[in-house]
Amino acid sequence: MKKYIAALVSVFLLLALASCVKDAGNKEDPSAAIPEDETRKVTVCLDWTPNTNHTGLFVAQARGYYADAGLDVTLVQPPENGAVQACAAGQAEFAVDFQDGLAAAFTSEVAEKITVVAAIEQHNTSGVMSLAGQGMNRPAGLAGKTYLSWDSPIELAMMKHVVEADGGDWSKVTVIPNVVTDEAADVTAYPDHAIWVYAGWSLVNADLKGVDTDFFYFRDIDPVFDYYTPVIVANADLIRNEPDVVRAFLFATSKGYTDAANEPDAAAKILVESDDTGSLIGSEELVTASQQILSATYIDDAEKWGVIDADRWNAFYKWLADNGLTETAIPENFGFTNEFLP
Repeated sequence: MKKYIAALVSVFLLLALASCVKDAGNKEDPSAAIPEDETRKVTVCLDWTPNTNHTGLFVAQARGYYADAGLDVTLVQPPENGAVQACAAGQAEFAVDFQDGLAAAFTSEVAEKITVVAAIEQHNTSGVMSLAGQGMNRPAGLAGKTYLSWDSPIELAMMKHVVEADGGDWSKVTVIPNVVTDEAADVTAYPDHAIWVYAGWSLVNADLKGVDTDFFYFRDIDPVFDYYTPVIVANADLIRNEPDVVRAFLFATSKGYTDAANEPDAAAKILVESDDTGSLIGSEELVTASQQILSATYIDDAEKWGVIDADRWNAFYKWLADNGLTETAIPENFGFTNEFLP
């Protein structure tokens, strides 16, 4: 009888231990919170046609990470009023956008309807490109030249700031509308042109076309411009009512971007094969070369993919408020959370 009782106790202990292990696994894998017999449909609204900013999303989808998490994810193109508006309206659970572009949303009625839940890249890779040798390798050199603008108040204020911080005269820069689709071709045809671009795509494209360019990062002129671009936005109702879905989505998405960081060539192939818009047809070499650059930015010097540093987030929005670029000041730590990252 004593042996029987001892054996029975051992069985109970083993079952208890297994239960603890399972519970610990659930904490490590939030997707386990979604019942195995259920699939939650999720729509992600991209900010543009598929490109290497989005690779981790496509990798997570192609490798079954979303399906394993109990999610049926659809990646869609943005409507005319933008991805964030679609997310705020509940037409998409998640969206891709940029911290600078979100400033207007965070000072409007949309502010309570969205929250940024992950950074896609750790550092701002944007800056100004020009044809090599035209004196625009630093901001002050834009004086007497032509800058192609999107006519955004934040964009123009940043340009004025970096030019003047470098000792240049912004009033001597000619500003014209930006209607360029191929920056390398434009600066070749018009050597006095300077264009705001993202290094991981436009500089790579110029290099592949044999166009020598000059370039400077905004973050190198002033660290306040090392803000987060792009980011993943979540619908606020989803966060409140279905936090497990947010955790499951970010768990799978993190795996996708981590794979893309470690396997750039394979990730580039997945992106090209998964693009149903046709926009990447004929650009396979560009996508592969761009992915080699972007893969290093997904995690970079952060502890893990997706994390947002509050100091950098707050510093940029404080700069906007100090320069009168937002209707009201955006409170510290407002508009983002790291809570749902795995």
